[in-house]
Amino acid sequence: MNRRAASLVWLTAAAWMAGCGYSTRSTLDERYQAIAVAPFRNLSREYDLQAPLTNAVIRKFMADTRLEVTSPERADLILEGIILSYDRLGLTFDQNDEVTQFLCYVTAGVRLTDARTGEVLWEDPQVVGETTIYTRAAGQSSDRLRGNAEFFLPSVRSFPSEEENRGVAEALEQLATDIYLRTIEPW
Repeated sequence: MNRRAASLVWLTAAAWMAGCGYSTRSTLDERYQAIAVAPFRNLSREYDLQAPLTNAVIRKFMADTRLEVTSPERADLILEGIILSYDRLGLTFDQNDEVTQFLCYVTAGVRLTDARTGEVLWEDPQVVGETTIYTRAAGQSSDRLRGNAEFFLPSVRSFPSEEENRGVAEALEQLATDIYLRTIEPW
């Protein structure tokens, strides 16, 4: 009886594991071996966003190595994007109604095209990267470990405070990650 119960448990577990759909293989089509990342255009009110975002997206593909980053002439895929906006929204306020914490976010439109056929493989008019930042009025430091932005993405220098510069850098890093994942693992 114990062997029969153990066998039933084993078969149930094996069937569950086989049906869970998890795989270590990429879902990226094998015919795609190289990608060209066009410089992002910037239509937002802020300057100095396009180069950090383009560089972060390229860095993601180079670190992964499933797609070689190359020139448009040699690429199987072309990734293009436009930064549409940078916005910040006050989240918390002090007793004097001064903002102590912002949500800052960068919105971009992105398109991935098959370089040989011209077919648009995916397009998203609003990919958003966001983060929260504390202001000096909060009395809290924004000097916390901020993921990859802390180590890889240089601070954007077009904003009035270092906190906002670092927050925008983190939002761009998150945006680059979302674009990269959408390309490499199109669920």
